[in-house]
Amino acid sequence: MGTVEVPVLIVGGGGCGLSASNFLSDHGVGHLLVERHPDTSEIPKAHYLNQRTMEIFRQHGLDGEVVGQGAPVEMFGKVRWLTSLGGEGAVDGRVVYEMDGFGGGSLRDRYAAAGPILPYRLPQHRLEPVLRRHAEKRNPGRVLFGHELVAFSDEGDRVVAEIREAGTGRITTVAARYLIAADGGRTVGAALGVEMRYLPGGLAGSQQVTTAFFTADMSAVWHEGAHITHFLNPYDPHLSCNLIEMGPRWGKECEEWVLHFPPNAPVQSDEESVVAKIRDVLGLPDLDLTLRHVTRWTVEAVLADRYRDGRVLLAGDAAHRHIPTVGLGLNGGIQDVHNLAWKLAAVLDGAAPDGLLDTYEAERRPVGRSNVEWAGSVASHHQSILNAVGLGPRVPAERRGPMFAAHFDPSPLGAARRARAAEIFRTHRGASEAHDMELGFAYEEGAVVPDGAPPPRREPLRDVYRPTTRPGHRLPHVWIGDDGRRLSTHDLAGAATGFVLLAGPDGAAWCEAAARVAERYSVTIRAVRIGDGAEFADTGGGWAAVRETTGEGAVLVRPDNHVAWRSIGGSEDPAGVLGHAVSRVLGVDARPMA
Repeated sequence: MGTVEVPVLIVGGGGCGLSASNFLSDHGVGHLLVERHPDTSEIPKAHYLNQRTMEIFRQHGLDGEVVGQGAPVEMFGKVRWLTSLGGEGAVDGRVVYEMDGFGGGSLRDRYAAAGPILPYRLPQHRLEPVLRRHAEKRNPGRVLFGHELVAFSDEGDRVVAEIREAGTGRITTVAARYLIAADGGRTVGAALGVEMRYLPGGLAGSQQVTTAFFTADMSAVWHEGAHITHFLNPYDPHLSCNLIEMGPRWGKECEEWVLHFPPNAPVQSDEESVVAKIRDVLGLPDLDLTLRHVTRWTVEAVLADRYRDGRVLLAGDAAHRHIPTVGLGLNGGIQDVHNLAWKLAAVLDGAAPDGLLDTYEAERRPVGRSNVEWAGSVASHHQSILNAVGLGPRVPAERRGPMFAAHFDPSPLGAARRARAAEIFRTHRGASEAHDMELGFAYEEGAVVPDGAPPPRREPLRDVYRPTTRPGHRLPHVWIGDDGRRLSTHDLAGAATGFVLLAGPDGAAWCEAAARVAERYSVTIRAVRIGDGAEFADTGGGWAAVRETTGEGAVLVRPDNHVAWRSIGGSEDPAGVLGHAVSRVLGVDARPMA
């Protein structure tokens, strides 16, 4: 068989790789995806799709099935700490604390104002089939499961790879302009000598976690509406676990569950031992359950020393692996390839040189580092919560029960203990209300034109997102009107429309300049005005409140809805100024606009 030639080869068919396939298809980029497993994941793994990820799915028409199958924030918008679900002891079956999180409850209005869609929960074993169906429909015959990368080499002008079909052993040679490694770091990065470096919060592979995936009917005892339920056991620290709903229905109708044991907990791998432990944690000795899978995995907080090596680009777990607190792992991987897709399209279309792909690492690696470090800091804070209720590691075994029981004492002293503990519990918003981690990250260097403005103030616990049009930041979402239709500002840019220039009501000169610049640089720039008398109505004045420009100013937005450049006001030479900005974003020489 001759060599198969494709513009892009994607190695890995998990959530990151399948997302990359969908995004590249929408940008018109030919590609081949190979995945060594015969099918998508059978294990739930990641389950929280944060607001930024849901925006991206919405932009690419992937949100419908996620919303249809997933749980809305009303079904998972709380975080709870319980003693158990059953039992007859003095502290059994008690709610220790609960708080709103992830856009639910009191947070809903704030999250709804920030984006066109809210977060959703859909475990990875249900998400990946959705992504695969769409990928196969958009790129028929080029999404190949049961096909393994066995060798590859970067030839300078292309990557040549050998792909083995599992069923037949047949080897096919694939030549691609670029390779996206979305393989979890199993093959490509290691072959290139990419080093995964431990960061603050990393545990250097020293801690192992056991996860149990099981089926059970707990409708009679379940406290529905929680994103995660933490169990605090006063007698055995190895039974202080957390439990998460995994669908396919939600709340009291949930059938599938994942229980995480604490790091290095002494859990035997045989089914009888694991089932007994689950019953002990839940306080339900007679619970009828079916153990589906037991996974042992290493807690890591690592970042690749580079995201690009020649014509190979690393994404997702191949580039960063997180402690799962805050849910930044899969979400970060999906956002990696969203950043990458439009850049590959621009390079392969000839609108930008290969150097534009260097901005992928410049932009995403700092975000990866921030996410890894934040997840580690939040995970370490769990110890503070245990200390607050008398279950810290230095508490002698014989004192754990009495100290924990004191937390529920009805006396004034007990009330004081609970009030102090509540102060500590509220700091958990750095994990469960980390809205600014989801939306507030920015690209300080890369395919952006900084304007010297300082970034908005960030709260220490990252629980408040502040919208801004400062270059490098995500475009603020605002609802705008178009002949009776309601659109998000996010709907104006994307794979189908390319860049968008958002001008104020008096910014017609910028719109005229955009047409000239688009032709001169062979890119698509949709130019619109928002405001009174403009093409789009500023419904409720939302855009004027966040645009940070005058009515004569303009904001240039990339296809991934990050701001590339802005002008606070008008210009005597709008075409020259905008053309220079576009040349800097694309990494090409500025061209005279005469």
